[in-house]
Amino acid sequence: MALEIKIPSPGESITEAELVSWFVKDGELVTRNQELGEIESEKATLPLIAEEPGKVTLLVKEGQTVRVGDVVATIDTGVKAEEPDSVDDQKESHPQEKPEAESEPEAVQEKERKAQDTKGDQEAEPDTSKVKITPVAREMMEKEDITLEEILSGLRKITANEVKKVLKHTKELPARESSREVSREADRKKISQLRRKISKRLVAVKNETAMLTTFNEADMNAVISLRKRYQEQFVKKHGIKLGFMSFFTKAVTEALKLYPSVNSYLEGEELVVPRYCDIGIAVQSDKGLMVPVIRNAEAMSLAEIEKQIAELADRARRARLGIDEMSGGTFTISNGGIYGSMLSTPILNPPQSGILGMHNIVERPVAIQGKVEIRPMMYLALSYDHRVIDGRDSVGFLKAVKEFIEEPAKMIFGSAPAEEFLLDI
Repeated sequence: MALEIKIPSPGESITEAELVSWFVKDGELVTRNQELGEIESEKATLPLIAEEPGKVTLLVKEGQTVRVGDVVATIDTGVKAEEPDSVDDQKESHPQEKPEAESEPEAVQEKERKAQDTKGDQEAEPDTSKVKITPVAREMMEKEDITLEEILSGLRKITANEVKKVLKHTKELPARESSREVSREADRKKISQLRRKISKRLVAVKNETAMLTTFNEADMNAVISLRKRYQEQFVKKHGIKLGFMSFFTKAVTEALKLYPSVNSYLEGEELVVPRYCDIGIAVQSDKGLMVPVIRNAEAMSLAEIEKQIAELADRARRARLGIDEMSGGTFTISNGGIYGSMLSTPILNPPQSGILGMHNIVERPVAIQGKVEIRPMMYLALSYDHRVIDGRDSVGFLKAVKEFIEEPAKMIFGSAPAEEFLLDI
């Protein structure tokens, strides 16, 4: 029976995609649920899965454009992988050869005898014509009145280390010489549909929005101390490490309650202001920048946010996110600090009106109650659409995020100590 492998729909209104790569060869035996290849559209990358085991026949080449529903491969489910009937069959099909030392002991002994016979001659007349001596070594030899023959005769055994040093020296010299060569060549590769779509959206944002960026800085000392103090208990209870992103996600959701306009977006001639916070987390992958969305982040604890971020980020890097998981966000957070960025102006993710940019943490001197102290500081940047968000709200929102980060207990209240209640421990 021939099972057809068809192109799945990457999302609504998407009719075609590009067959990026095959993970199997034509005629190869595959297993159930094995990934055969992947397709890429302007919105997402999807795998092609084998529903049944059998022999696969590839009908479309890599790099070709295909339409939703096209048959790109078939699986002959009547062909199964042959398995050995018993352990004895495996031994017969893969016979183990005995080591040379055991199969031919007489030959080895003969080699050893010949080596012993020639050993005395080699030691008596060492070849010194190609021996290189450094100036320091030569000076030491002259000072101690030691000849080259005495040095060589004292070298009783050559180990693998000596061989490796010689090989390394001989390989590094031509490598250094070749590094001086100048190239005028250039590599070319086709831009994927996803990258083309991202490019169009970025240009559209610049052309269709009144984007501005406001900046502030946050003292990370409280959050860093909190993580160090409770990290072990947090991991023990929740099974995941406590990172910085969950604090910022929580701080953003609380700040959006105070400044709902930052959570809004334009839809035609209407301004839509959601009462929920669907926070997009920008993740860099080989396919480009992807933004999976955490739904109703305002109702989550730090542990729930951390687990969601870890799961979505892993799937984003493996290009296994669905359209639904990357659409519908109301606000986005981008962390350029993990790459060492000191400051940036993040670009909006339409139709959202705001995006927060996090940056690297640097110890800097700051004034604390009239005294100069060294504190771990992070620059924060809020890019926003000025058509929707006024300057007062943008500055107030970013200032609120700063205050929540510098005093995490402000994010939540309860009868228990605020820090323990926040961490749910």
